[in-house]
Amino acid sequence: MLAYRMTAPGSAELVDVPPAEPGPGQVRLEVLAAGVCHSDLAVLHGGAAARWTLPFTLGHEVCGRVAALGEGVGDLAVGEQVVVHAPFGCGHCPRCAMGRTNDCDERATLPAAGLGLGIDGGMAEAMVVDRVRLVSAEGLDPVVAATLTDAGLTSYHAVHGSREALAGPDPLAVVIGVGGLGHLAIGLLRALGTTVVAVDTREEALGLARECGADAAVLPADASGTVPSRGADVVFDFAGAQSSLDLAVSLLRTAGELVVVGSGGGAVTVSKPGVLPSGAVVRVPFWGSRPELTAVVGAARGGALTPRTTTFALTDADRAFAQLREGRLLGRAVLVPAGI
Repeated sequence: MLAYRMTAPGSAELVDVPPAEPGPGQVRLEVLAAGVCHSDLAVLHGGAAARWTLPFTLGHEVCGRVAALGEGVGDLAVGEQVVVHAPFGCGHCPRCAMGRTNDCDERATLPAAGLGLGIDGGMAEAMVVDRVRLVSAEGLDPVVAATLTDAGLTSYHAVHGSREALAGPDPLAVVIGVGGLGHLAIGLLRALGTTVVAVDTREEALGLARECGADAAVLPADASGTVPSRGADVVFDFAGAQSSLDLAVSLLRTAGELVVVGSGGGAVTVSKPGVLPSGAVVRVPFWGSRPELTAVVGAARGGALTPRTTTFALTDADRAFAQLREGRLLGRAVLVPAGI
C-alpha cells in the first residue's frame, strides 16, 4: 500500500509498504481522508521528532472505513465509517482511563505524541489502530470528518475550556490566526453567543473569518482600534508566534484569559508585575479527549462545525505540504487516497 512517511529530518516521501494486519483489540481501516496540519510541518522541519524512531507514516487526522477486525472486536462491523482519536498516552494513568490521552501523566516520557506523530498514522491507503481510539462518523463527509479529529477537536477543547471566562455579560473573544483551527473556533464561539474579533495578516483569511461568523475581521495593525478599551475576555492565539503573542497580551482584559494554541515559537514572560494584566490566566491546551471528539462529531452532525477544506490526492502530498508551508491554503488541506 502507499504511505506518506517521514524518512529523515526534513524529508518525507510516498513509499510502498506492506499493509499490517490487526492484532487483538485492533481494527484495520481503509483510509478515506487524512488532514494535513501545521504540526506535520513542525515535525518534519523542527526538532520535535529528534527522540522519535524513523521512519513512520505521517497523518494524525484520519477518517476511515472498517476493513478488518482483530480478535475480540465485536462491537464494530466491516464497512462502518469512523474517525480516529490520535493522541498517544501511556494507557494506564487515571487520565488515559478517562479517554484523556492528550493529558497523559507520562507525556514527557512517551515515545510519540500521537498516531502520525512518532508512530504510524493515516497518510496511507490503510492503517491499523486500537479499537478504543475509534469514534463513529457515519453519515459525515469523510473529508469533513477527518478534520474534526484535530482541527475541530483542538478548537473545541480550547474554546470550551474558556466557557467560564466567557460566561459574563457581553463576552468578547479575539481569535488570532484564521487557519485550519482558528476558523472553526470562530463558529464554536459564535454558537456560545460570544462576540468575536478575528485577526490575521491575510485578506483571504479575514474573508473566511467573516463567512464563519466573526463580528469583525481585521489586520493586526487595526486590532487595538477594534477591540474595546477594556480588552477581550479571552484571546485565542492560534499562531503562537512572538508577534501574535505580543498582540494577544496587549488586547487582554484585566483578569482575562490568554489561550495559546499555536506553536509558532513565541514566548510570554510571566512575572508579577509584568506584561500580563492583573488577574490574567494563561492556558496552553493540547488537542482534546476522546469524549470531546464524540461531542465534536455531534456538533458537526448538527451543523455547528463546517470546516473549509481543500483536497489533494495522497499521491500529491508533497504539493499539499508545500502550499501549507507557503501559507497559500485557507482552512484545512486533506489528502484523499486514489479511488476513494
